[in-house]
Amino acid sequence: MNNHKIAVIGGDGIGPEVVEEGLRVLRHVAALDGSFAFDCTAFPWGCEYYLKTGRMMPEDGMEQLAGFDAIYLGAVGAPGVPDHISLWDLLLKIRKGFDQYINLRPVKLLEGAPCPLKDVKRQDIDMVVVRENSEGEYAGAGDWLFPGQENEVVLQTGVFSRRGCQRVMRYAFELARSRGQSVTNITKSNALNYSMVYWDQIFAQVAKEYPDVPTHSYLVDAASMFFVKDPGRFQVVVTSNLFGDILTDLGAAIAGGMGLAAGANLNPERRYPSMFEPIHGSAPDIAGRGLANPLAAIWSASQMLDFFGHEDWGKRVLDAIQQVLVEGRDLTPDMGGTANTRQVADAVIRCLG
Repeated sequence: MNNHKIAVIGGDGIGPEVVEEGLRVLRHVAALDGSFAFDCTAFPWGCEYYLKTGRMMPEDGMEQLAGFDAIYLGAVGAPGVPDHISLWDLLLKIRKGFDQYINLRPVKLLEGAPCPLKDVKRQDIDMVVVRENSEGEYAGAGDWLFPGQENEVVLQTGVFSRRGCQRVMRYAFELARSRGQSVTNITKSNALNYSMVYWDQIFAQVAKEYPDVPTHSYLVDAASMFFVKDPGRFQVVVTSNLFGDILTDLGAAIAGGMGLAAGANLNPERRYPSMFEPIHGSAPDIAGRGLANPLAAIWSASQMLDFFGHEDWGKRVLDAIQQVLVEGRDLTPDMGGTANTRQVADAVIRCLG
């Protein structure tokens, strides 16, 4: 039997609640299949841990995680802990330390999911955003000069390496080729005359390696408009760290809301564990009340199944989520229902059979 070792970091707010339901779905799938299992180890890291210890994770936290096949993360962030600390000392530390340079975000309107766009067809919102996840605008490079003085200057430096650009673009092209789809490059080279001009040059060079894959390019402001007005023109999207961060939240808004927004942070070479997470945040205002929507966490669990080579089960979990949405009986209040967190996961498990 194939035993997948999973590090579970419930994190903050609603994180532990939704992760627990995702784990129940994974265990149910493993029991139905019988050829693999999940060996899960929980780590109590996050903002509560920080308030007790002054650290988001122990000093040897990365060493503890390194032996796992994957990480399942709930959410990070809580009142009383500055956001840049909770982000940089846990989530980004893991992404960067384990070279999870691909952030994979599906933007797919499932049947039964709400959509704020008028007269949109479900099949028109079905794309995947491949976001560069290790450098760019979130590289953490810069300086703070003359703090508190009249001549105070802050520098935030974007970092774009040839290797970093090429590998994320090649991943996008390989994905598009496997699906028979196009790749759309999102840039801002009219204004960012170094970083994005360089990005576009690398994209053009990589595109020559894939003459069978159609390509398009849009400036990020135009792309934001087309995400709303004509989302059907996008299939595989590749973009930088900052633009991907913003566009994927816009994508979540048109594809059912943040309660259905899942994300994977991948090290494709598998030298390090990859990480799977719902991206809705910790929502401390509803934590512990049974109101949290677990569907994004369950969707990210389906991404984990895909990553482990169980694509058939990944699809079946996504189909079960869609069936729950279509039935409409077991939905949390954010989706117009009255069910609690556990009841929604129960419904997904029921639909899996």
